[in-house]
Amino acid sequence: MKGFTLIEIAVVLAVVALLLGGLLVPVSARIDRQNRISTEESMEIILEALEGYAATNGYLPCPAVSAANGAEDRTAGICNKRSGFVPWVALGTPKADAWGNLFQYSVTPAFSSSVAPFSFNTAEDITIRTRDFGGNLVNLSNLNSIPAVILSFGRDGFGATSQAGSAQTAPPASNVDELTNAAGATNFVSRTEVDDRNALNGEFDDIVDWVPPYVLMNRMVQAGRLP
Repeated sequence: MKGFTLIEIAVVLAVVALLLGGLLVPVSARIDRQNRISTEESMEIILEALEGYAATNGYLPCPAVSAANGAEDRTAGICNKRSGFVPWVALGTPKADAWGNLFQYSVTPAFSSSVAPFSFNTAEDITIRTRDFGGNLVNLSNLNSIPAVILSFGRDGFGATSQAGSAQTAPPASNVDELTNAAGATNFVSRTEVDDRNALNGEFDDIVDWVPPYVLMNRMVQAGRLP
């Protein structure tokens, strides 16, 4: 019985490569999906912690001091910045998403001041938008109605900062909504994940979540912070 020829061996290797390639794609997709689910779960923990912090203290926390210091960046009762990283030490929450990048956080200054705690009449200044079927920006929240927002820059990490403090690559110019989120302080975009770089308004895999004002106020009432 003669052995395999080089051509036969090459054909077998090609078939094996195709089979392995077909297996790897679904595995990669499952890993990406699990990372997204894990990140969303961490963000839910952070939101709950933000609401609990406000119920305990009467105001929302400031962003973290830095990528290496998860304490609040606060001086004399006022935040030194309104946007930055989630103050994971102050909240006792995860600091990074499943891709190893720090969670971003922006808070309406009037809601983070301990000098003049917020009330039912305190005005928020953050707006969340999305895209309609025509690709047009529309308000997902009411205009200037959100006290605080948290953000993960998703799998691609465009605009993120790693746990080591390294700035990741900025979103490409075609990723319009990711650029908005990377520069975000008061305006953010939350929409369905899109992997196609040629899609209208570019790729998008950011995960945006926020503190609903009615939930926050209800927690404050239950805690006796508001009448």
